[in-house]
Amino acid sequence: MHIRRSSRPRRPRTVAALLAVSALLVSACSSGGRADAGDRAAQAALAALPQSTPSALTPYYGQKLNWRECGVPGFQCATMKAPLDYARPDAGDVRLAVARKKATGKGKPLGSLLVNPGGPGGSAIGYLQQYAGIGYPASVRARYDMVAVDPRGVGRSEPVECLDGRRMDAYTQTDDTPDDRGEANQLVAADKKFAHSCEKHSGKLLEHVSTVEAARDMDILRAALGDSKLTYVGASYGTFLGATYAGLFPGRVGRMVLDGAMDPTLTSRRMNLDQTAGFETAFQSFAKDCVRQPDCPLGHKGTTPARVGENLSAFFRKLDAHPVPTGDADGRKLGEALATTGVIAAMYDESSWGQLREALASAMKEHDGAGLLVLSDSYYERDAEGRYSNLMSANAAVNCLDLPGAFTGPDDVRKALPSFEKASPVFGAGLAWAALNCAYWPVKPTGAPHRIEAKGAAPIVVVGTTRDPATPYRWARSLSRQLTSARLLTYVGDGHTAYGRGSACIDSAIDTYLLRGTPPTRGKRCS
Repeated sequence: MHIRRSSRPRRPRTVAALLAVSALLVSACSSGGRADAGDRAAQAALAALPQSTPSALTPYYGQKLNWRECGVPGFQCATMKAPLDYARPDAGDVRLAVARKKATGKGKPLGSLLVNPGGPGGSAIGYLQQYAGIGYPASVRARYDMVAVDPRGVGRSEPVECLDGRRMDAYTQTDDTPDDRGEANQLVAADKKFAHSCEKHSGKLLEHVSTVEAARDMDILRAALGDSKLTYVGASYGTFLGATYAGLFPGRVGRMVLDGAMDPTLTSRRMNLDQTAGFETAFQSFAKDCVRQPDCPLGHKGTTPARVGENLSAFFRKLDAHPVPTGDADGRKLGEALATTGVIAAMYDESSWGQLREALASAMKEHDGAGLLVLSDSYYERDAEGRYSNLMSANAAVNCLDLPGAFTGPDDVRKALPSFEKASPVFGAGLAWAALNCAYWPVKPTGAPHRIEAKGAAPIVVVGTTRDPATPYRWARSLSRQLTSARLLTYVGDGHTAYGRGSACIDSAIDTYLLRGTPPTRGKRCS
């Protein structure tokens, strides 16, 4: 699944995402499509937990948060305890980092608004401090305490750790479009090395970073905040986290917005295939816009999107054989893998298309890969000193635990290549091979595809964007049909997610819901 980054102050890329191009894609199972009708696990709805709190969890639900100033003016931080293993609450704790910004205005307080930017692996605290706590509408921030918790294994909450910066550099440059069995073996070796490193550095934590566990942690936080209901805005993977909470605790759902929705009924291979098609859709939009611009390096007015794609693919093949310099202090050159990541990073937000055109022109005409490397580094959350956040490590850990692996090995990938290349002639092969990583994960998956109905929940607003690259619109439609109280809000446009991205129609509908509890009218569409 991808994580998104937009032009707003460091709002993390939410995914889906993260289909991390260097083999950290959403994990997948079986041979595609929705789960077979005979697969009971996939057809079953997520069962709600008992309304009463088990006695073994009472100490967690009764804890008080010790708030303190935490470096960013106006924000407070605290640490919350949750059981490492909900099946054995006495087997140890996991400590979760929480942050908040108190309501800033007059009017009746509405409690806490929990936000999550997606991933899995995106830091919710970073999102709160860098965007949501200052960028959400003033009317919302005036009435709600804005709150975030980094999910277990993410950011400041006992993060999953894998490769160090130097080894992560090598991993992100691994050729993910192998031309022969030798190159395929190198990709497998890189995936195995990554998985082994995660196991070595993170141990037992890898067994307990599932979305279900993270959702249960959110209910402990709700209680610790003193709220009888959970009010929540989740983007991309955050929609899966929020929907999972609703399925487990339908009676505790307050006002819930799921923006850039995921579909929990899909196998991971189907998810990967749908996302591959989603990136092709986004690229087609980019291509049509690019040829209208005088600085488009992939074509000119009248060049078809298909031809633009062929030109980009030809450029990727050149980089595969002859990487170009970037001026990077660590000596990294721009090869096909990093270039592809840079292009995909720009697909999340159409405001990045100009930057992408410039970066492509520099690489294609001047043999300067610096611009595409900047885009790729932003995607991976790599800083100028060569340090990575734990985004990609957590992404793999959660995805590989939530669903069985997409493929069993290279031969399995090769069989699927035609369907992926049909979905996207430009990105298909790379994204298919990227889905191989969970085949070598050291922990067996605990989840399976399932429906989420959340019977008895208050109205839930599901938001879908028609040309969303990372969470295709069909997913929002599917989730809205599963959730018994859902209202689908549609944004007709480009980019990943819709709230706070410039549509007054979308923003007004969601703000009204958050402040008054009135969901959008059925079938509402914005552009």
